[in-house]
Amino acid sequence: MEHAQHPHALLVVLFVAAMAPLFNELPIRLRLPLVVLELVFGMVVGPHGLDLVSAEGHLRMLSALGLSFLFFLAGMELDFSTLKGPPLRLGTLGWLLSIVLAMGATMGLESVGLVSDAKLVAVALSTTAIGTLLPILREAGELDTKFGRFVLGAGAIGEFGPIVLFSLIMAGDEGVVVRSGLLATFVLIALACAALFLRIRPPHVVDVLSRGLMSTNQLPIRMSMLLLGGLVVLADVLGLDILLGAFAAGTLVGLVARGPGTEAFHTKLDAIGFGFLIPIFFVTSGAAMDLPALFASANSIARVPLFLLLLLVVRGAPALLYRGELDAGDQRLLALFSATSLPLIVVITEVGKTSGKMQSANAAALVGAGILSVLIFPLIGLTLRKR
Repeated sequence: MEHAQHPHALLVVLFVAAMAPLFNELPIRLRLPLVVLELVFGMVVGPHGLDLVSAEGHLRMLSALGLSFLFFLAGMELDFSTLKGPPLRLGTLGWLLSIVLAMGATMGLESVGLVSDAKLVAVALSTTAIGTLLPILREAGELDTKFGRFVLGAGAIGEFGPIVLFSLIMAGDEGVVVRSGLLATFVLIALACAALFLRIRPPHVVDVLSRGLMSTNQLPIRMSMLLLGGLVVLADVLGLDILLGAFAAGTLVGLVARGPGTEAFHTKLDAIGFGFLIPIFFVTSGAAMDLPALFASANSIARVPLFLLLLLVVRGAPALLYRGELDAGDQRLLALFSATSLPLIVVITEVGKTSGKMQSANAAALVGAGILSVLIFPLIGLTLRKR
């Protein structure tokens, strides 16, 4: 049954989304990441606050579009020509170590009755919020540095790996083989599209797209949206997580739209995503948080710092693998950035609650830990970096 929300709930969400960046313009020393502000404001207007917004109906659809666009933009930022080699190799090894550490920790928690599905919680703990880190790294001027490339490599695998594993887990034991085959099919189709895009770039096509970007037809943007929708639908038809399709679409567009002259194209996509769709996702996610379950008991509240510590250990410990590439200070910073996680945690916990595989208290505590990780870890990391 749909929640009886405000008749103009979308306007409330848009108002909250506009107030979030304005909050950081106030003459106070406190400056919070926009993601955190949007989630907190979402809680305020949600069912457990002012009861103006709930993640249902048209808002649920727009929220799903916002999440897809977040992963689309994250995929676009990955430049494999600069990430190949140590960044991706160490990022992959680091994530494999993370999932081993996470499984060990969550199986221990399951044995004492704190979690009901160790695998699902382990996947949530092994994620990195590359989509959230990108604007932070961009504003700090770290995207094009050696350190930034290692953060992007760890973050890319920290999102791609959990998405794939999450899809396989939700298939169930009997569907893993079939789902693995479908996943391989999807990857092959995506690789074929990449080869096609890189080979077929005649001058007249490039000229048509360039002219379209500066006219009302906006052809490059429309083609990108078509690719995003096509790969999301393909992933859904194959029974895979739609985020995999969004991430792959962004990666394909990024392969083509790179280099001089593409700044306007990226700016327009950023405007669609960060100016409209992505804030809707985070505000409605905040509204969907089950705060009563989180504050039901001291036991529930204590899980927030526990999961925050596990995020730091699970995603931070692999930074030791970078000893041959980064000095001790940058390793500590990489650990903090890698342990920053939120969007995938929100998705995994929502699906976990809906399927009955995750307790509401654990879902709320994981999201709470994710919010704290976004609020605390990058701030500490950037402060240490400046020093």
